[in-house]
Amino acid sequence: MIDKNQMMDCVRSQLALDYNCSPDDFLEDGIFFTEAVKREGRRSYPWRSPRIEMIAMGNSVVINASNDIMPLVRKQFVGHLREEIFCLPFFYGINIYYLPDVDKIIPLEKPTEFEYKWFEKSDLPQISKLKGFGYVLGSSVNLVIAAIYNGKIIGMAGTKADCEKMRVVNVDVLKKYRNKGIATALVNLLTLEVLNRGFIPYYFTGSSNTASLRTAVKAGYFPAWTHTYKAMTENKSFLSRMKNNLRIKLKRIMQL
Repeated sequence: MIDKNQMMDCVRSQLALDYNCSPDDFLEDGIFFTEAVKREGRRSYPWRSPRIEMIAMGNSVVINASNDIMPLVRKQFVGHLREEIFCLPFFYGINIYYLPDVDKIIPLEKPTEFEYKWFEKSDLPQISKLKGFGYVLGSSVNLVIAAIYNGKIIGMAGTKADCEKMRVVNVDVLKKYRNKGIATALVNLLTLEVLNRGFIPYYFTGSSNTASLRTAVKAGYFPAWTHTYKAMTENKSFLSRMKNNLRIKLKRIMQL
């Protein structure tokens, strides 16, 4: 199994591809501005334009923005503390990303009233049409562990390859069967299997989803970085107002 230092080196390298920065930026103190570029090897998430995303790891913050709005972004963010930046009116969604604590993670006791079954990629057509598991059964899923009760699948965790070395872990449990430890057991089982196959699993959830946050920790994960997943730059009227404000400020400066 990979050790923690190797895992963190790999993760920082991947995030550097995603946000067009240096892996060492995540080891520094401060705020780094980088131009949004589709670098080869980046994780396969939707590309929005104009783009502004922010990631915080350790004491560093990387702000990744499209070139055409970079002057506006710098004007709004320079001089602010990290905690202040996350409260500025650019963002309205924060995800917490987790990595497995490879020095401590162990197989957990599973709820015994359920059966557990693995589905490899070739087996997935058997379950692809099931309702209630949209978060797991998305595109590119390649491995699933399911919990079964009385012959019915009532929960599952799945993983997909969105980059070369990292595998995202998702979980769904039918509402009737929640709060029974199923999600934790499934995530723990899948995480250990992904590690055994030589990949780095990671888990993420919204900062307000306390049930999912608890699942990550109980399954053997620790919080590794935060990422903004929604930006007001997708709102054209907001962006227009911000650009206009910047032009007014620059005009005033030139008149001094």
